[in-house]
Amino acid sequence: MIERPGDEHIQLNPLIKERALNFPKPTCIFVENRGPLMFLCNTLKRVKQTEQSHLVFKMQQSATKKKADLKVIILGDTSVGKTSLIQRYLNGVFTGDTISTIGASFFLKQWGPYNVAIWDTAGEERYSGLSSFYCRGASAAILAYDISQGKSLRALRERYLQLLDASEPNCLVVVVGTKKDIITSSSREIPSSAGEILALELNEKKGRPTGSFNEKPFFETSAKSGENVQKVFDFILNTCLPLDDEETAKRSLRQTMGIDLENKSQTQNESTKKCC
Repeated sequence: MIERPGDEHIQLNPLIKERALNFPKPTCIFVENRGPLMFLCNTLKRVKQTEQSHLVFKMQQSATKKKADLKVIILGDTSVGKTSLIQRYLNGVFTGDTISTIGASFFLKQWGPYNVAIWDTAGEERYSGLSSFYCRGASAAILAYDISQGKSLRALRERYLQLLDASEPNCLVVVVGTKKDIITSSSREIPSSAGEILALELNEKKGRPTGSFNEKPFFETSAKSGENVQKVFDFILNTCLPLDDEETAKRSLRQTMGIDLENKSQTQNESTKKCC
C-alpha cells in the first residue's frame, strides 16, 4: 500500500509498489480524488517504458553476440557419429543414444573475439538437398566417415563431395574418421591412408596446397574417449581464425549479405535502379 499525505489509500501489487518507490521523484498529478489513480497510471507508464528499454538493449546485445563470423559445416552418412563428435567438443560428454538429426542443427562457439557457427547436418540421403543449402557460405567443412564401415567413405565420395561446391571457394576441408575406440586390426575397413589422401586431394581443389599446412587436415577420432576431437576443431580455428594473425582471419570471416540500411548512399543508389 502506498500512502500520500491527504489522500486515500490505494492497494498495489507489491512488485509495482517496490518499483514505484525506487523511481527518483516520480511525477504525480493529483486532481481532487483522482490523485492516487493518476499516480498509479504514471507509475505503470514509467515501469513499462523502463522494461521496454531494457528489452531493446538485451535484444541488441543478443543480436551482436549471435552474429557468426565463421561457418563450419559437418557432412557425412547417417550414424557415423557427427552429432556425437560435436557434443564431445562443445560439452565434453559422450551420449551413445543420440537422435538422428533432421535437416540440420546449429551451435555457436566463442573463439577469442569471434563467434563460430557449427552446423550439424542430417546424414540420410533424403536430406541431401538441404545439406547443400546449409553448405552455403561455409569457410570450413568436416567430412566424417566411420572407420569400421567402408560404405560410409563411399557415401562421402558419391553424395557429399559435390555439396562442397556451395561452400566458399577457399573452404578448408578436414576429413575425419570416427569411432576409433572400437577399431581393431580385424574390424578396420578403411585404412588411414585413404582418408589422408582424400583430405589432401579436396584441399588442393579448394586452393589449399599440401605445403600450406603445418599439420595434415586429417584425423581419426573417438567421440567416446575424446581422442583427437579437440584437435580437429583447434586445427580448423587456428587455420581459419588465427588469433595472432588478423589478416588471415579476415579472409575467412563471413561477409554481410544484402543492403546495409545504415549506408544511406548505398540505399539511395539501390532505390534509383530500374528493373527494365
